[in-house]
Order: sequence, then structure tokens, then C-alpha cells
Amino acid sequence: MGRRNLSSDEQALWTALTRSVRPLRPGARTPALPVAPVKATDVTRLTLPPVQTVAAPPPRTPAAILDSGWERRIRSGNLMPDMTIDLHGHSLAAAHARLNQALAAAWARDARVMLVVTGKPPKTASVGASRRGAIRAEIGHWLETGSYADRIASVRIAHPRHGGDGAIYVILRRKK
Repeated sequence: MGRRNLSSDEQALWTALTRSVRPLRPGARTPALPVAPVKATDVTRLTLPPVQTVAAPPPRTPAAILDSGWERRIRSGNLMPDMTIDLHGHSLAAAHARLNQALAAAWARDARVMLVVTGKPPKTASVGASRRGAIRAEIGHWLETGSYADRIASVRIAHPRHGGDGAIYVILRRKK
């Protein structure tokens, strides 16, 4: 099937569109179409289709698998945290605030591995018992939706030497 020629209305729309677009890279070539001269009156009587907005890309989520060097260091317990924060005994709001402060400090110090002690996961509790593991239950959500989510490379359960199920490693990306 061959290329079809644009009608005069389509050519006028194309010309109006290409004049309104800014190139991403200055000096980049713009696609040229053979366009007949367009009168201003022709352009004003044309209606452009409504502009559709494009949703922002979702934030980068932590990687499920790191490279083999990181994986080996995590499994063997040879991963040494650059920074540690203990959230035991804090309310949810206070723990969330401390986590954000610690992430900011770790990023400012170029730390790569932060150990976050959250406490053990909840045990099967009887009805009416105090809620156990509330920080542990919320921390994943905080890390995914926080202002530093795009700077986190991975989140892993800590080695038993660093707290096991009661702690996590937050591995930060390198600064670019």
C-alpha cells in the first residue's frame, strides 16, 4: 500500500502542530512534509482534537534480584550496613518520620546499605491482645510511596547476625 497525500486540511493541521512543538533536543531535525502554503484564515477555522494527557510513569520499584555479588554478601551475612536505625518502641507516625529522616541522612552521606530494625513479625495473637508488628507491616508501604522510593535499589530481610526477620536492609542506588 502506497503513501497517501495529505488533504489541505490535514496539511494545515500538520503545519500548525509542528509550529507549536518544541524539540526535545535543540537543533534536532524536525520531520518535513511537503506542505503547501497555509493562510492564517485556514488555520483558524480548523479545530484540533482534544489533547490527551499521559499519566506519569510509575516510580521505580526496588529490584527483586540484585547482582550475584550483592546476593552472596546478603546470604553469607558479610554485608556491613553503613547506617542503622532502630524503630522499636515508636508510634507509627514517629517511626515513619524517623525512617524518612534516616533515608535523607543516608542519601546525604552516600550510604549504600541501611539496616532498619523493625521488630519481629506478628505472632498469632489471641483476640484483644496488643497489636504486634505494626511498624513491620507498614514499612514496605512507606518505602514504596515515600520521597526516596526512586533511590532505593532493593529491600531485603536482614541476615540473622543483623536481626533476621526483625530487620531489613535498604539498599540505596548510587548517586548519578
